[in-house]
Amino acid sequence: MWGMRLAMRALRSLSGVGLMLGTLFFAASLTPSLVPRTYLTQGVLAGASFAAGYGLGVGWRWLWHYLELPAPQEFWRRRVNAVMAVICLGVALVFLLRAADGQNSIRAVMGMAPVESAHPVKLCLTALATFAVLLALGRLFALAARAIAARAHRLVPRRVANVVGLGLATLLFWSLANGVLIRAAFPLLDSSFQRYDALLEPERPRPDDPLQSGGPDSLVSWRELGRAGREFVASRATAAEISALSARPAKQPIRLYVGLRAAEDTEGRARIALEEMKRAGAFDRKALVVITPTGTGWVDPSAMNAAEFLLDGDVASIGLQYSYLSSPLSLLAHPEYGADAARALFNAVYAHWTTLPREQRPKLYLHGLSLGALNSQSSVEMLEMIGDPIDGALWSGPPFGSRLWRSLTNGRNPGSPAWRPEYRDGRFVRFMNQHGTSVPADAPWGALRLVYLQYASDAVTFFDYRDFYRRPAWLDAPRGPDVSPRLRWYPVVTALQIALDMAVATTPPMGYGHVYAPEHYVDAWLAVTGVEGWSAEAVQRLKHQLAEQARRAGEGAGDEASYSNRGG
Repeated sequence: MWGMRLAMRALRSLSGVGLMLGTLFFAASLTPSLVPRTYLTQGVLAGASFAAGYGLGVGWRWLWHYLELPAPQEFWRRRVNAVMAVICLGVALVFLLRAADGQNSIRAVMGMAPVESAHPVKLCLTALATFAVLLALGRLFALAARAIAARAHRLVPRRVANVVGLGLATLLFWSLANGVLIRAAFPLLDSSFQRYDALLEPERPRPDDPLQSGGPDSLVSWRELGRAGREFVASRATAAEISALSARPAKQPIRLYVGLRAAEDTEGRARIALEEMKRAGAFDRKALVVITPTGTGWVDPSAMNAAEFLLDGDVASIGLQYSYLSSPLSLLAHPEYGADAARALFNAVYAHWTTLPREQRPKLYLHGLSLGALNSQSSVEMLEMIGDPIDGALWSGPPFGSRLWRSLTNGRNPGSPAWRPEYRDGRFVRFMNQHGTSVPADAPWGALRLVYLQYASDAVTFFDYRDFYRRPAWLDAPRGPDVSPRLRWYPVVTALQIALDMAVATTPPMGYGHVYAPEHYVDAWLAVTGVEGWSAEAVQRLKHQLAEQARRAGEGAGDEASYSNRGG
């Protein structure tokens, strides 16, 4: 009985306007977004959306009273609230019953089996718990703001005191969150990732090939490569495997990597990387790929396997680790590290490459996935190399904060979709997805070839803070082939949906979301390198073999453990 009275008291303390607006936000959150959701992630999203709507409702009511506008009569207020409550609950119930259909509309375009239920009871309980936590934090914030304002009111007018209270409470909460995150959580996470990175996998012995980092005569020991570096070096295809598919002579690809333990600072690791490249004969190959890894140091095997097969193994690749943390944590903890490391490596390689005779030096390409793509783009200054440009770059899943990508997308040709833009005549840059590029295959390239491989369902690429108040351009017709036709834009809610999609962007099948498929990398590298000698049938065989290899690795078969990161 006492518990029931306490619950009723808590319910009566809630804002009617906030509950109605929160219910509408809850309903909107049940609609499909870019990637499928489980009942748990959907429940968290629904609870956060309800809290956002509730907060806006409470803010509206506060503003109404703050402006001293006339309050509606109690008789009409209760009846209007009752009618609105019935309507809102009806809308929420309808959307809840249709939630599974919405999720299945995403699963259908991704070739996934449909779900029978959205598990509404578990979903609602998760949403309720999420809302309760956020409500408690919100009320704690309001309590702090009022306490500060009350003290400030002794010295300044009431409204000025309210502003002071709000500002200082915001500063206090931000400082506490920032302090706890950086001083406690990040060191713990960094230590954990560092220990994981240092583990030596018994199934991955040290290579005996002098062309590999960690092997005989290498300037970097096998342990210094780190876990991601060892995965990258060990997952290389052999010359025999490449030749068996292409029916042409092939070379043993050169894979080089410098881990964080190799030197104390970024410049030192970049110098070691350059010397390692010289030692292994990287500049004597037909092509050279400078890779910027993801936050953990991971390099997508789908990308490099495709390049090595297409170039008959006559390629060298070099990666430089800059963090132990996953990409989101690395971006939060040390946002400048990745860009500094990418810039240091590129400067070292480019400075040496430009001293070589043009007719003898290798083609120079850049590559990066996700955070690696963002940092790789930051490593080059187009004006600095206009007299002697590199040959091209392949950037996959570029994050929404990529300045060059954003500039090119915003400057796209009128009528071309935001999810696969066309930029001028396509000589400088082309955008590709599962179905290639919209630029004709025989369209000429310029001296520099830039290719962005991106899926319309990749929230890491297409999130935008302006989605809170503006309909995103990628929702305009025609839509991307992997975007649900039932996706609609709702203020605030859609931005929350896409933000959550970023966190689970590597959960869809390969070829969707933020998980880039080897067969699509084949098309992208063909565009970047302009390699010839591959018939359409041979290209299809290569795509099938790489896709099957990735599928087996994803199922736990084979020894390609480097595929387990699925997008970095």
